[in-house]
Amino acid sequence: MRNSVRAAFERANKAAGIALVVAVCLFWAHYLRPDSLGGRAGYVLVSGQSMEPRYHTGDLVLVQRHAGYHVGQVIAYRVPKGDPMAGAQVIHRIIGGDAKHGFIVKGDNRTAPDTWHPKPADIVGAKAIRFPDAIVVLQFLRAPFFLALLAACFVFVHVLSREDRKQPTDAGAAGDESLREAA
Repeated sequence: MRNSVRAAFERANKAAGIALVVAVCLFWAHYLRPDSLGGRAGYVLVSGQSMEPRYHTGDLVLVQRHAGYHVGQVIAYRVPKGDPMAGAQVIHRIIGGDAKHGFIVKGDNRTAPDTWHPKPADIVGAKAIRFPDAIVVLQFLRAPFFLALLAACFVFVHVLSREDRKQPTDAGAAGDESLREAA
């Protein structure tokens, strides 16, 4: 009776774990998948003082692509082709313009608008979430110490899982003893 309850608990636990992994994967695919992988999300690491006091160097901003954009939204866009900075990402606020002629954008800490007028094709997305000082976490994740610790954890888990597989069963142990006695 105890073994059947334990087995049922283990099956339920395994099913819950699988359901959690599936839910996390679906959440990532729908909300966090980068544009380069066919998703709607983009990630911008803020650099400079043009968006202070709200955004600072080292903040990570998750932006999501939308069907349309409007005045007041903070957007990330790529500098259009033909400019010496072509392809660079800029995160500024829309202060005017439209999708047809291009938006007028400006940093919150700037007096003049940008020289570029991004059109919807140039826009990576509008701000969804800001992660303050995310650069600290990103630098930690790239540190050799963290990578070595992660590798050690994988080795430790691998060694523990190999130990579990090597333990003989009761029937196997009895068979091994009879083979030793015969020799």
